[in-house]
Amino acid sequence: RRLSMSLFGFGSGATCSVELRNVEGRGSMVARGGRGALEKKLFVFASNEDISGTAVVSLPMGRTLEHQGIRVELLGQIQIAHDRNSVDTFVALARDLAPAGLLTDSASFDFDFRDVDKPYESYYGLNVRLRYLVRISILRSYATSNLEKEEEFAIQLVQPPPEAAAAIKMEVGIEDCLHIEFEYNQGKYHLKDCLEGKVDFLLVRIKIKFMELAIIRRESAGAGSSVVNESETVTKFEVMDGVPVKGETIPLRLYLSPLDLTPTFRGVHNKFSVKYYVNLVLVDEEDRRYFKQQEIHIWRRDMDGAEAAEEE
Repeated sequence: RRLSMSLFGFGSGATCSVELRNVEGRGSMVARGGRGALEKKLFVFASNEDISGTAVVSLPMGRTLEHQGIRVELLGQIQIAHDRNSVDTFVALARDLAPAGLLTDSASFDFDFRDVDKPYESYYGLNVRLRYLVRISILRSYATSNLEKEEEFAIQLVQPPPEAAAAIKMEVGIEDCLHIEFEYNQGKYHLKDCLEGKVDFLLVRIKIKFMELAIIRRESAGAGSSVVNESETVTKFEVMDGVPVKGETIPLRLYLSPLDLTPTFRGVHNKFSVKYYVNLVLVDEEDRRYFKQQEIHIWRRDMDGAEAAEEE
């Protein structure tokens, strides 16, 4: 895949592109663009894979390009939406591709970042972006700004299975009116798992209109007094319609694979956390809502899409 950018006013008509290597047949993920921004598709790499490719500078026939050097960087960054002036860079490596000089023809430059520690999984949330990118810079004279082109890619971290989690049992009730017992088969799920459980109605003296099951994502971004907490509903659906009777059991089943989920993140680089909750809501005929929320842990067993391309 080639992404191009015209270098207006600098070697008129010149273009620059970044081509990552070993992307054919590779899995991909859709990176959310945040509020109102466009989504984008990124190739997915494992954390231990090398990142290599080619930078191409194209010149129209007869044109030249004077520069102060050409450089490539591999960057890992965390950006917080409400603190746009702060970009926390946790991976930063640079390679010089060419010394200062004059290009008289189109040229390509190979780059290769080997054995680079990429410690965190990519994340694109409401207020946080954890992203990896390759940046090509054509350095210019002191009086003018450098010209840059970026190509983002995603990192996913396959995790070992966590210790087995016991079934989760909870009760909710209103004295002498309602007594309900919830049970989920476990508290830890991989991204392609199935959440199963049941709801037992032990006492029902109010008229329940319907019951909903929802998965809530809660994102905490920032640190100290500047933390911003925001929740969003990943999915919600009705699991019961009508008035239950005492002794009735409602089964629950939710397949996680089709949902827009990520692993649970806790204190990533001391910048953000992402937690998930199962929310069970009952609504009575007067539209009063009774709910019980339980945190669940989500982990990554496999990478998204096709298996990562084998290294050549």
